[in-house]
Amino acid sequence: MQSIGVLGLGIIGEIWANRYQAAGRLAGTWNRTPKPHCPRWKSTALEVVAASDVTHIVVADPPAVSAVLDTILPALGKGKAIVQSSTIDPKSATVFEARVHASGAAYVESPFTGSKPAAESGTVVFFMGGETAALDAVEPLLAHVSETRFRLPTVAQAATLKLAMNLNIAGQMQALAESLTLARQAGIGDDFYFQVLAKNVSYSGLARLKETKLKTSDFAPQFSVKHLHKDMRLAVSTGHGEFPLLKTLCGCLARAEDEGMGDDDFSALIRLLAAR
Repeated sequence: MQSIGVLGLGIIGEIWANRYQAAGRLAGTWNRTPKPHCPRWKSTALEVVAASDVTHIVVADPPAVSAVLDTILPALGKGKAIVQSSTIDPKSATVFEARVHASGAAYVESPFTGSKPAAESGTVVFFMGGETAALDAVEPLLAHVSETRFRLPTVAQAATLKLAMNLNIAGQMQALAESLTLARQAGIGDDFYFQVLAKNVSYSGLARLKETKLKTSDFAPQFSVKHLHKDMRLAVSTGHGEFPLLKTLCGCLARAEDEGMGDDDFSALIRLLAAR
């Protein structure tokens, strides 16, 4: 499989399209809201699928993926493959796999970790689930936009692992926001706080990524509140038993959306603390 098309040109999808174009592999792009400035723009999703060996889907949620599949299934068949990188729940991933397989095409569930900076540098990490032959077929193309690709035997496991990773990220962000707020209330400066945190066992890649945004109150989205909230709702529907932190995080994210922060970077959660 040599060519790839991208359906969904949000923050990440447009960056991936440009990277595929630079690698000489891009066959087409499409977005529900027209973006004709994107490379190899097509007026319909069907045109992208017809031109591509692999179609890479990166849209908002399970209903959006389902709507895309409704549109493109007539163009699928043997020799085609779908890579689905939207963050969805495992039940939906299993349903989508069955629909694509029924057309004769291959299906790979491949959610990822890494926000806008990682996409720009080609260092995102994929969690690839599906049949081995399908993973083998699409991995060389995904290597153009990623640094690491982990494999799992089922699409449901790939979707669940993504939700688990985002739960960890959301929990770290809330803890970082509360910790920094506590320090600020004591008159401790942000530079000193992060200097100390860098020597603490709790220092993380998330803290490094969000340090400047928190210091400068720059909440331009790398990963938005509304998308993280959607992911946490999916995690709630996926998990069994009690998840007290997950419940708390859903409440915080819902409040942030209610207060107009849905399109802001999720580091904007710290604004809820300052407002109290």
